[in-house]
Amino acid sequence: MRKNQHKCVSKIILALFISLISNELLAQQQGLSSKSNSDFWKNVQFGGGIGLGFGTGYTDISLAPSAIYNFNEYVALGLGAQYTYAKQRAFYTSNLYGGSIIALFNPIREIQISAELEELRVNVNLDGSNSDPQDYWNTGLFFGLGYRNGNVTIGARYNVLQDGTKNVYSQAFMPFVRVYF
Repeated sequence: MRKNQHKCVSKIILALFISLISNELLAQQQGLSSKSNSDFWKNVQFGGGIGLGFGTGYTDISLAPSAIYNFNEYVALGLGAQYTYAKQRAFYTSNLYGGSIIALFNPIREIQISAELEELRVNVNLDGSNSDPQDYWNTGLFFGLGYRNGNVTIGARYNVLQDGTKNVYSQAFMPFVRVYF
């Protein structure tokens, strides 16, 4: 049942993403056929996040590069990648990797609304245990709201697919800082 919900949500988001892109490409082809390829790159922004966490016997390192295409001053779509290494000495070691699709909407300059579909492969090895490693996919669908100032957005997002079993995030609600250059 839960697997079917993930497939359904993924298909709906993919259909919306393709619909938005195809409408934008058709409008560009009809009205702006004289534009060069370099105009595409003027609308692309790169950014992402870096996370470092250290404690007594604990290490957490994350890299999450991303790129967005600004269709106009209100709407942007993009792709991201993510890798996280986490280790708790004498307990576990984990590697998470995957990607995401993000949609950003700025109804006014200072407010940013976001939707992000994230798919991560999770590999967990329990230290000192005879149990088999845990390998599974984790899907997250986040809706967020943030305050934007220039290229930086500070806000919070909520994972509507959060459940208590085999989820990489301990809470559905989490703050974020998003930077694009």
